[in-house]
Amino acid sequence: MKSVNPAEVIKQVKPAEVIRKIHLWDEVKDYFFISLGCAIYCVAFCLFMLPYHFTPGGMTGVSAIIFYATGIPTQYSYFAINALLLAIGLKILGFKFFTKTIYATLNITFFLGLVQQLIRQPDGSLPMVVGDQPFMAAVLGACIEGGALALVFINNGSTGGTDIIAAIVNKYKNYSMGRILMWLDFIIVSSSFFVFHDWNKVVTGYVILIISMLLLDYTMNSASQSVQFTIISNKHKEIAQAINDEVGRGITILHGQGWYSKEERQVLIVMARRRESTQIFRLIKHLDNQAFVTMTKVVGVYGEGFDHIKT
Repeated sequence: MKSVNPAEVIKQVKPAEVIRKIHLWDEVKDYFFISLGCAIYCVAFCLFMLPYHFTPGGMTGVSAIIFYATGIPTQYSYFAINALLLAIGLKILGFKFFTKTIYATLNITFFLGLVQQLIRQPDGSLPMVVGDQPFMAAVLGACIEGGALALVFINNGSTGGTDIIAAIVNKYKNYSMGRILMWLDFIIVSSSFFVFHDWNKVVTGYVILIISMLLLDYTMNSASQSVQFTIISNKHKEIAQAINDEVGRGITILHGQGWYSKEERQVLIVMARRRESTQIFRLIKHLDNQAFVTMTKVVGVYGEGFDHIKT
């Protein structure tokens, strides 16, 4: 069989056709890693949280509290709450925003039931994998959960739940999603006191929350930051059109000249969220893997599509 040179394929077909083919493969990879991240998260939750009666943040924390108080399996309450939030979110934010959120929600629902079924002991209890060392269980569970969530978010996924609430509030109010999520998780963890009446459980929940969020931020390299791309390419028109169509970001074109070659060059300037950088890099790579690209972190970006100007 004759091998196919990707560069020749790009020359023969229109950029839009190339983007669709590459986008399909990237989507497959995204869904695979979202599934993997959800599976790892559920393993950590079922091994290190539930047996020790800890309450993490998010909707899994809410489902854990319901389980501790009523015995209702976590996968059922998790799915029911997220289904309600998704129904509200779909009406307000649209289907495109929630495509991978719905997928991740179904994955977590499935893996919560599967993992508990696999590890449950003959007497119906869940094993305490680190014995009578609950704090070690909390630290290990938080680290694994943080890394698993990062794997989901890096691949353009979302676990729904409090993310949906934060996105809805962020649409109508000038509050950052990070701050909204922080307060929601704080309320969820604190509410476990009404089940156990034990502040030690609550404080341990705060520790789990802090560790998992720190690891999540570290792994994603401050994904909420904005970045600036400077792109120099002979295919600047195709790249600009692709970023505008696929990522929804505007592009500024500067006219430049190479000092050594004296050739006229078009320089693309793109402002984007840090979490969008992977998608932008993919588009550039598949349209012109010889492009010259720089990416720099930006402390603050204000205007349409970014933060509101504050005084």
